[in-house]
Amino acid sequence: MRVRAWILVGVGLLAVGAGPAYGADTSSAESPAGAVQYAVQDLGTLGGTRSKATAIDGNTVVGSSLTSGDAAEHAFAYDLRRHTMTDLGTLGHSSRATGVEGDWVVGESDLSADGPTHGFAYDLRTRRLVDIGTLGGSSTNITGLDGDTVVGTSSLPGDSVTHAFAYSLRTRTMTDLGSLAGPSGESTAAAVSGPVVVGSSSLPNTPAPAKHGFAYDLRTRTMTDLGTLGGSSSTANDISGSTVVGQSRTAGNGLTGYAYDLRTGIRTDLGPHFLTAQLISGSTVVGGDGLLASSFDLKTHTRAVIGSGRGVTKAKQITGNLVVGDNFAPNSFAFVARVDNGDFTYLASLGGLNSSAAQVNCHGVVAGSAALPSADPLTANGPFHAAVWVPHTVA
Repeated sequence: MRVRAWILVGVGLLAVGAGPAYGADTSSAESPAGAVQYAVQDLGTLGGTRSKATAIDGNTVVGSSLTSGDAAEHAFAYDLRRHTMTDLGTLGHSSRATGVEGDWVVGESDLSADGPTHGFAYDLRTRRLVDIGTLGGSSTNITGLDGDTVVGTSSLPGDSVTHAFAYSLRTRTMTDLGSLAGPSGESTAAAVSGPVVVGSSSLPNTPAPAKHGFAYDLRTRTMTDLGTLGGSSSTANDISGSTVVGQSRTAGNGLTGYAYDLRTGIRTDLGPHFLTAQLISGSTVVGGDGLLASSFDLKTHTRAVIGSGRGVTKAKQITGNLVVGDNFAPNSFAFVARVDNGDFTYLASLGGLNSSAAQVNCHGVVAGSAALPSADPLTANGPFHAAVWVPHTVA
């Protein structure tokens, strides 16, 4: 038997193997009545060979695609009702959409082939692309969107220091969130929920590598140090309502995930299974330990493994009870899982072997990328296209 080796162009994964991963065949068995199945849809491209979806809200999917002749990469918005893909343009050279909510799309655009990157906002109603600017430096990157607030990180004048920022889509103003170490310190924004931005910041009179998670209230313009679980450093990676999740060093210099309630000040040690990609929706936290992904119920303090526990499972986003991500065993397969009942479903490709999930909306529609059939019999995948997986119940 010939061993196949291929590069998954478009998702940056190397896969080597002679067949599919454990349990990844989603087509061989009939599902019982009442079970949920997912139909994959190819969203196409802007004329080039490849595209990928990065976010979804309602009926709008956003991402990036190569243009005709693979000449450039442009951000796109795809309307699932009209089945149309719109080129969002660029601020100069190339662009990538990273988030969407309502009529607003946000992302990043390179000003020139070798130039800096700026964040952008695109209004789907007016079809206008806006450069959100910087805090005086050359570049910005976008990490979150909620309501009319965009958050990210920008360089300051001279590009030697970066600060977290919040940008108001309503007033078109950018607010420097500063740092726990003052104007000369470093900070990065990770997420926003309502008026609260969370991220990580350097500390006063402390070596640069030591950082603490923070929460910044846009109403009071105050930054709160979220502290640690007894160790020297922490991060804040996501927020839902008043609950922040991240990673912390312990008194014994170990690493663990944590959840912190901004209203009560109660800090919950999530344990060593939540060292990476801490994400939260309501009272449910998901994360991983580098091998397995798990969920944690903050009401019952119970943990559950997501999926079969075989291979490497990476959770990438959670909405309500639904988690999406990728399973590597050794090939890469998108999945959707329910944290309330443990259901775990692999998501099909577009005729190739592999797929990758990015986000799921409130209706259970998953957005990501999937491989087309390959023209080479010795390779498993053709180009990757942006795709959605639409759920339906088996009669």
